[in-house]
Order: sequence, then structure tokens, then C-alpha cells
Amino acid sequence: MELSTVVIAASLILLAYYYLTPQKSVKKLPPGPYPLPIIGNIFQLGDKPNRSITKLAQKYGPLMSLRFGSLLTVVVSSPEMAREVLQRFDHVFSSRFIADAWEAYDHHTISVAFLPVGDRWRRMRKVFREVMLSTPRLDGGQAVRQRMMKNLYDHLHECSKSGHVVNIGEAAFITTLNLTSVTLFSGEVINFDVNAKTEFKEIFGSLTSVSGKPNLSDYFPWLKPFDVQGLKRKMKIHLGQLLGMFDGIIDERLKERRESPNSSKRNDMLDTLLDFSEDKENELSMNDVKHVLVDLFVAGSDTTSSTTEWAVTELLLHPDKLAKAKQELKYVLGDKKQVEESDIPKLPYMEAVLKEVFRLHPVGPFLIPRRIEENAQVNGYFIPKHTQIFVNVWAIQRDEKLWPNPEAFEPERFLKNNIDYKGQDFELLPFGSGRRVCPGIPLAHRMLHMMVGTFIHHFDWEFEPGVTPDKVDIKEKFGLAMHKAIPLKAIPIKG
Repeated sequence: MELSTVVIAASLILLAYYYLTPQKSVKKLPPGPYPLPIIGNIFQLGDKPNRSITKLAQKYGPLMSLRFGSLLTVVVSSPEMAREVLQRFDHVFSSRFIADAWEAYDHHTISVAFLPVGDRWRRMRKVFREVMLSTPRLDGGQAVRQRMMKNLYDHLHECSKSGHVVNIGEAAFITTLNLTSVTLFSGEVINFDVNAKTEFKEIFGSLTSVSGKPNLSDYFPWLKPFDVQGLKRKMKIHLGQLLGMFDGIIDERLKERRESPNSSKRNDMLDTLLDFSEDKENELSMNDVKHVLVDLFVAGSDTTSSTTEWAVTELLLHPDKLAKAKQELKYVLGDKKQVEESDIPKLPYMEAVLKEVFRLHPVGPFLIPRRIEENAQVNGYFIPKHTQIFVNVWAIQRDEKLWPNPEAFEPERFLKNNIDYKGQDFELLPFGSGRRVCPGIPLAHRMLHMMVGTFIHHFDWEFEPGVTPDKVDIKEKFGLAMHKAIPLKAIPIKG
């Protein structure tokens, strides 16, 4: 059922609820557009909330109030306000808003993305930072990543010989998904066969689709038991399928360890997690292990492939920038087919390209929403307990006061400054900041340089027949990750 239809139907039921709801606080909330009775500002979101909310922020300021049903949301849309929320008052704003769908199988009570800051969150964060994504662990996985890049190169090479059109986002997604699966449990889950329809891909696609849809249960908490849009039910189906697949993989690995205790381990992340769970002090159960695997798949695969597609799109639409990137790769790599991780520090223009892609096309335009657990004062405004917080990086990163010619793709702007994307520069926050900054930055840094480099180093590109640069659609589709609305398809030409 369409969201607008459900809202209208629910509104008739909610009239009584509205009059029983406590009225607006007498304290001074941040300014914002007038909310309609019951539904608030829901209809002002449209199908591209990143753009509609940014337009509202331009009118009402860098700290703005919106109401989505009974849910008060404060939107932060300037580097100064982001610093207040993510750094100065990080301890107050560090909890997460939990979407109802992610409560399926109690995922929110295990996921490091959703856990409240506390002892359990610190233990799970330690698993990611010190066990899964530490520098020694990442260095040890270079050969695996290189093999996945070779698979991508071979696929593009075959397509160049046959003149086959490549779906850039799908090729990047398959590469990232296989890299994640090989890194986690030493097995690939999908191949480049154009007709391949694996169970894993279908489950993953359904899960990310459901989790990216607006849900009335989040706007009107009393509707949660009814699940009027069926999103939690669907999430339970897809998440259950994914957890079931991980169950089988873990059971098989435990069986190997029991039957051959003296054999050498595979030394993948699953082995590391299982070793970590055997230490009782770590309090990591098999159920926790499965949900950690979900976090790693969902957080890494969709975002990396989407950023890669945007990067290749922008480069193909700007041949002068593409020529600079290719020239740098040629100078540093010579005749090598692929970018190696040791090459990355020698590629300042490629780094600038990726920073500009992060700026223009953040995969999470509002980051992962936060929730305040106590009343707070920010910039003279009162923010009540349980308010949802959006950090509007989409607006910050396109603010003309910060970025001259903000809609233009200009990697050169980052050759003139030291702005980075690791959470310390509040003009550029694609991964967030503070204690909730994304722990996967080091892996994303390595992966994106190699992925984009593989697409462009030894290949020139032509758009699919009938498409010229002026006809390439660069509209975005709002969801769990900010994808291109229409996938980029092009033909690789061996250079």
C-alpha cells in the first residue's frame, strides 16, 4: 500500500490520539514549518527527503524542527551545529533512533549501529575496531581484495572484447559482496554471469529495499503492534533468511573445528569471531556473531557499490577529470592492471575525486538518525528528550557558503585544502563523527581507490547505444543508501 494512502487512512483513526497527545512545549524549540494536525510535516518530505528538507533548512535555519506524526525531529544543517551535536554534546546525542523494522529478531539489541552507548556497545565496537577492521587485519587481507579486483578486471576485459554493456553499479556490487563474503568466511556468493540470480543477492536486495522505506510505525509508535505497511513482517522474512544462511555457514565451520582441531584455520573473520567468542570474558554468543555478519554485509556492500557507481558516472560525464585521473594512474601504476593498496598514498587526484563524490553524493544524506535521551539546550533552543536527530550532511556538503559552485563536480577543490572525510572536518561528514563515526572507514578507503581505479585505469568507456552525456540521468533514489535512480550502463573499451 502506498505511504500516502496509509497516512490518509490512519489520520481518520488518529484524531482522538491527537487530542490526547501533550501539546507543544512552552520552551523554545528550533524553528520550522507549521505541522499539520496529526500528520505533521510528513507530506512535505516528498520522494526525495534529502532535497525537500534541505530546501526547508534554507528557510528555517541550521537547527530546524519537523514533526513526522508524533515524532519530533530536529535537523542539523551546518558545520557549526554538527560540531555541537557530534562533538561538544556527543555524550547527549549518541543514542540511535531505532526504526521499527530493525527490531526484527532483536537486531537492534546486538547491532553496533543501534546499541546505546554502554558496556555492551563498547564490547561490540571493540570487535569491529580491534578484531575485524584493525590495520593488521586489513593488511592481512590485501591478497583477497586483490583477487576480487582481478575478477572485476577480467570481467570488464571480457566485456570489452565482446562489446557487452556493463551495469556499473551491479558490477561494483558483485565485487563488493564477494569481497565481503570471502573476507568473512572464505567463500564467494555470486558471479558476474548476467543471468545469475542467487538466493543471497535476492535476499540482500529485498532487505535493503524494505529497510529504506518510510514506516508509519516510526511516526506513530502506537501503530507498531499493527505493522500497517507490513514492513516489519517483510524484514523478519528477509533478515531471517539471511540469518539462516549464516547459521548454516557457522555450523559447518564449528563442525570443521570439532572434527579437525589440529588442522590450520582459514584465518578469515569468521574464525577470528569464533575465537573471540570462545573467550567468556568477551560475552559474544553465536547469535551475536550472526548479527555482526549482518552488520558487515549491509553496511559495506550497498554503500561501497553506490559510491563507486557515482564516481564512475561523474568521471564519464567530465572527460577532463577522467583524463587527469587516468594520467595519474598511468604515472603511478605503469602497465600494472590493478591498483594495489601500496599505491593509494601516491594517488592524490584519485583521493580528491573520491572526496568530491562523498561531498556530492553521500550515501547517507542524514547519516544514521540519532535520538536524544535527555533534555538539551543547543544554540539557545530546547531539544526535548526522545527527539530524533538528523545530521543533514547533504545540505552541509552543498552549502554555497562553504563550497563555491557547490553543484559542480570539481575534485580540484580538495587539492587546495586539507579537508578530510574521517570525522574531524565538519564540512565533509559522509561517515559521521564522534563516538558513532563509522568504524569501516579504513576498509572503505582501500576498497574505493582500488575499485574506481580498476574501472578506469586500462579502460575507456562509451555510453550504451542511444545515450549521450546530456541524456545520462543523475537523479538519486532515496533509500538505505543513496543510489542513482537509473543505473549507469556503459561499454568498456580496452585502452
